[in-house]
Amino acid sequence: MKPTHIEHIGIAVKSLDEAIPFYEKVFGLKCYAVEEVADQKVKTAFFKVGQTKIELLESTDSEGPIGKFIEKKGEGIHHMAFAVEGLDEKLKGAEAQGVRLIDKQPRKGAEGLNIAFLHPKSTFGVLTELCEAPK
Repeated sequence: MKPTHIEHIGIAVKSLDEAIPFYEKVFGLKCYAVEEVADQKVKTAFFKVGQTKIELLESTDSEGPIGKFIEKKGEGIHHMAFAVEGLDEKLKGAEAQGVRLIDKQPRKGAEGLNIAFLHPKSTFGVLTELCEAPK
């Protein structure tokens, strides 16, 4: 598996309304999109730094994955996402090498990307997302 680039770094926050102004004022970044991904119980905000994005994640349900993450670990880095080509094949190859998959099949994520997660127990404690732009 050879990613083309780091697609984004996901950061769990309690409030987009508080976090967005921080990234805009302190770092001079511009939030270019806010989107709710209902099936993941999350609202996202995106910033671009070069080719890489910062994705802020606010839970829309305390029982959702981000709500549980913040409850357990507090705000902070939630995951790192790599852009890949041929996501289905990359998942099969990772599983064949003994990587534990959270998603055995790609699903729709924010910004219309096809996404799949690798379990942090197989990736040295880092929740890892693979992303592919739809064809």
